Amino acid sequence: MASDSLSSLPITRLKGVGPAAAEKLAKLGLHSLEDLLFHLPFRYEDRTRITPIGSLRPETGVVIEGEVMAADVVFGRRRSLLCKVADGTGMVTLRFYHFSAAQKNNLERGRTIRVYGEPRPGAAGLEFYHPEYQVEYQAGNGLPPLEKALTPVYPTTEGVSQKTLRNLAGQALQYLQAHPPEELIPAALLDQGGLPSLTDALSKLHNPRPEDPVNLLLDGKHPAVQRLVMEEMVAHQLGMLQKRAGQKAFCAPQLHGETLFARLQASLPFALTGAQQRVIAELQADMARPHPMLRLVQGDVGSGKTLVAAAAALAAIESGYQVALMAPTELLAEQHRDNFQHWLSPLGIPVHWLAGSLGSKARRETHVALADGSARIVVGTHALFQDAVQFQQLGLTIIDEQHRFGVQQRLALREKGRFDTAAGMQVPHQLVLTATPIPRTLAMSVYGDLDTSVIDEMPPGRKPIDTLVLPEGRRPQVIERINDACRQGTQAYWVCTLIEDSEELQAQAAEATYSELQAALPDLTLELVHGRLKAQDKAQRMARFARGDAQLLVATTVIEVGVDVPNATLMVMENAERLGLAQLHQLRGRVGRGGEQSYCLLLYKSPLSLTGKKRLAVMRDTTDGFVIAEEDLKLRGPGEWLGTRQTGDLAFRIADLMRDEALMEPARAVADGILADYPGLVEPLLRRWLKGGQHYADI
Repeated sequence: MASDSLSSLPITRLKGVGPAAAEKLAKLGLHSLEDLLFHLPFRYEDRTRITPIGSLRPETGVVIEGEVMAADVVFGRRRSLLCKVADGTGMVTLRFYHFSAAQKNNLERGRTIRVYGEPRPGAAGLEFYHPEYQVEYQAGNGLPPLEKALTPVYPTTEGVSQKTLRNLAGQALQYLQAHPPEELIPAALLDQGGLPSLTDALSKLHNPRPEDPVNLLLDGKHPAVQRLVMEEMVAHQLGMLQKRAGQKAFCAPQLHGETLFARLQASLPFALTGAQQRVIAELQADMARPHPMLRLVQGDVGSGKTLVAAAAALAAIESGYQVALMAPTELLAEQHRDNFQHWLSPLGIPVHWLAGSLGSKARRETHVALADGSARIVVGTHALFQDAVQFQQLGLTIIDEQHRFGVQQRLALREKGRFDTAAGMQVPHQLVLTATPIPRTLAMSVYGDLDTSVIDEMPPGRKPIDTLVLPEGRRPQVIERINDACRQGTQAYWVCTLIEDSEELQAQAAEATYSELQAALPDLTLELVHGRLKAQDKAQRMARFARGDAQLLVATTVIEVGVDVPNATLMVMENAERLGLAQLHQLRGRVGRGGEQSYCLLLYKSPLSLTGKKRLAVMRDTTDGFVIAEEDLKLRGPGEWLGTRQTGDLAFRIADLMRDEALMEPARAVADGILADYPGLVEPLLRRWLKGGQHYADI
């Protein structure tokens, strides 16, 4: 049998798997013998030893063996069959609510019975409810031998029993022993450190011995698990590296130009931070090369990412190319547009706009300007990668908050600038921005195809925001504090949240709060912003607040991004326990943007869940976005942290990003070594773990 033939052997080759069974197994993703072998147990039952009835503990899975003393149908609130079993150390009851006459007759007094289950306190003391059991066929004939290995319990689905899965896994293990698969990680690259072979690892995980440390197997710390985790992580890293190599194989325009940005920099009323200068230098070096830049710039709220993006945009414009900046919401896109207009208009560069709310006449004009090249830079939303949008010569795409789009949308925008040249296929440079700090583990696994820059320095004069966590009952004092602060010349936000993801309900809640605060603060001017407002109305209200015409802005979470009012020093978030850490951090970043001390007040309703307490404690204790992102990842897990659009990028079968974080960097090193010295192993690894790597194919 060929080394990788387990993947080509359909599950129907196993005894007992016909078309109907195969259809049910397919719901579990089990199509081949290899699928079955990588479908690992999530717990184990110890059926290798008999526990005396006198030693039973509640809710602990055990095997008991004893004599049937009686089996009677009793009538209480529910009709049930009660079977009394004794072994000399004690007596216990088996209770069945669903039973047949044949079953009752089989539980004949004097017969030996072996039972597996978890005893629980019941009306007759400890009871087994609907346990698995075997009865000797005739008195004195005995029972089959006990299991020699622990019994695996597999993830399953309707119509597929544990007995079926155990039987099929046993057949697949026989194939495995007879035809061991090829070891695809060379010993020269990985110090095995006691790690078993792939064959031994799979055998151990499906059939551990009673003396094996089950807790290590289930916690992912056992060498057998780590052997599989390492290979799967290496395969994912190879997929990322291959994807990156595929993109880097394209040509890109060599963009040189520092004059325009030097003019912009000279006009700024502040100096760039060292981190901004370092990241700009990295971008300029990338864009000067004849291959596409693929760079992620991370920077905490207020660190100056937009200005870094402007430096890259001006280099492209100075080189004669067009720039497209895409943001996930109109509010954020509008903020970028306003910033770029403020900076670029004095340089004689108009900033064009393209979003869903744009009228048809203005939209057509923008389309024409992009197609004939007169528009050098356009800022917009998803509207940018629609079919009707054509560029004359797109040299740079800038995408903000990439994790809200998904990889395919990033690539769709790139396609707008793809065309043939004498040197080959040319694509634009790509710059991805995020104000949501990405934990290193996720960055390596989801953005492994991108170079990463971090703006890890805040502008001078910024003071850390002082955060307080207060119960809802302190609301009157909070309102009084807002009144005092605003009367002294500062401004404040009051953010309303709801569990329901409904703009209608959120708008109603914000309107009710607005009315309440208007009545409580008659000497202040308030503005109200929520998602149901027309874009123009929303912009006008935000502009009035930004100018200082209003002291308090009542809003839903639409102000999470895109609002920059340095005079605002107080943020109140009600029902703060309902928001995730990332959103709380983004909202808090709306204050603290000037030189004055700023405050964030988190109001919560009791009782708080354990997760809610942890979240609010993290917010109170730190303002470091990277620390908050790591804690958020621990609380929510990677799938929820990224959102549904990108969970496909994390389709690990065995590895767990949180649990196995320490293996990520070694896996990357092994992947680099395989690409450099063992390129023939790349495809087999992708085939084994990523189903041929189709996840990375359409790049």
